[in-house]
Amino acid sequence: MLLLLKMEGAPHSFYSLLSISSPKSPRCKKPTIQLMLWKRPREPNRAISTRRTGSVIHTQKPHKLNLEVSPHRAVSAVRLLRIELGGAFADLLNDKGKGSGNNEMGYVERTLGFRTRELEDRDLRLVSDIVGGAIRWRRYLDHLICCLCHNERLFRSMEPLLLQILRVGFYEIIKLDIPPYAVVDENVRLAKVALRPGAGNMVNGILRKLVLLKENDSLPLPKVEGDDRSQARGLATLFSHPVWMVRRWIKYFGKEEAVKLMTWNNSDPHFSLRANKRKGFTRADLVKQLEMLKVPYEVSFHLDDFVRIGTGMQSIIHSGLLKDGLCSVQDESAGLVIPLVDPQPGDSIVDCCAAPGGKTLFMASCLNGQGTLLAIDINKGRLRILKETAELHQVDDVISTVHADLRNFADGNPVKSDKVLLDVPCSGLGVLSKRADLRWNRRLEDMEQLTKLQDELLDAASMLVKPGGVLVYSTCSIDFEENEERVAEFLLRHPEYCIDPADRYVPTDFVTDKGFYFSNPVKHSLDGAFAARLIHSL
Repeated sequence: MLLLLKMEGAPHSFYSLLSISSPKSPRCKKPTIQLMLWKRPREPNRAISTRRTGSVIHTQKPHKLNLEVSPHRAVSAVRLLRIELGGAFADLLNDKGKGSGNNEMGYVERTLGFRTRELEDRDLRLVSDIVGGAIRWRRYLDHLICCLCHNERLFRSMEPLLLQILRVGFYEIIKLDIPPYAVVDENVRLAKVALRPGAGNMVNGILRKLVLLKENDSLPLPKVEGDDRSQARGLATLFSHPVWMVRRWIKYFGKEEAVKLMTWNNSDPHFSLRANKRKGFTRADLVKQLEMLKVPYEVSFHLDDFVRIGTGMQSIIHSGLLKDGLCSVQDESAGLVIPLVDPQPGDSIVDCCAAPGGKTLFMASCLNGQGTLLAIDINKGRLRILKETAELHQVDDVISTVHADLRNFADGNPVKSDKVLLDVPCSGLGVLSKRADLRWNRRLEDMEQLTKLQDELLDAASMLVKPGGVLVYSTCSIDFEENEERVAEFLLRHPEYCIDPADRYVPTDFVTDKGFYFSNPVKHSLDGAFAARLIHSL
């Protein structure tokens, strides 16, 4: 599984450098909504947002430099605005590292009509913390904002930029160790300059009220009481998740486990690095580099080439380790799917939904230059990035790519392979700690569409396996319907397949009673993931 880090302009250009967790889109890219700015009368150099149903337009007047406005707060508010309106993802980093600061300040300039001082590394880290945190805690923050407005209609009609400024201030006061007086003063100044003096006065009153309530330990918390539906709504607000997710998790895991899962999703994400042994770069070499960079790490207990980090990603990017293809970013939960495939030199392997390519690269490195790996994907642009990344990692000698819809490709392809990996498009409910915005972009209705697609892809992938061969079905989801239920339905349709228990390939702690691989975020402190190893009968 991979995570997008480069966002605007070239959404997938960082895949060649990072392999970070990201659920795959079933059919299409995320739509981009052009942000427009509403120009305020008589103030041609200023720009404000409309109410939440509106948008913002770019002013063409000369832009000003404002050294009084906090740069990380201006960038955070504008980025949150763009994310909410569909024009950005939640992550900041790109292949140039520091260049992301210039990109973000450009959006501030076009949206607000002025620039602040340039962002330093500390500012970028704060922006990442605030944007990710404000998105994760959005439902809870909005509950507090609404309570302190004492008027739900006022909250519902609040102009988008003002709401983002309040979310930034509330998150800083509630969750970050920043002096409250600084939070209040800086966000008031931002509201006055970016909007108008009256908006600054409103921010001042609400934030000061919040500071007082927090100091007196009297925040208006949602109540978790009443019937099951009411309790689910209370928990959804308290832990900031969609109600449908909370009800689903309580149904499958129980209330206590659901609370633990939401707590994990709201925690700061960690990442894992995989050393690229194909370039002769071992985990020991990676550890030496991390020590030189003073990046804290832990070696993986489960995979020989993996190292886990909690902080220091920008230092790693600046060092060139990723750009030079010496390592990639891949969660251990995704890495543990590859032992189930068990790629060996000389194998013929098909990766059915390959892009952006983290698992493809890992399998290719295991082939050690002997064998073939066919990477199929419906997205031509992402497939091109995969090919470029394979060259960077020096595994392109075994990889060939095919741009196709798997369902059509399987119908017309007579060639059968030893091993087939189907890492299907899924809900991504196992990677919510890394994908801060994903919880708000998923709907209950998506699940039915996804499971239908997963069944179709699984049927198609099964046609590519030779008798005696292996089919591995995997997701980055923790949802029963996408995991165990899909395999059970498949086996009813295809009696020629049977389950090969996972305990021969991964640690038994990850193996379910039915023989599947399952990474539980609460139990294993890794992203959620699932895989089933199926054998085609002779």
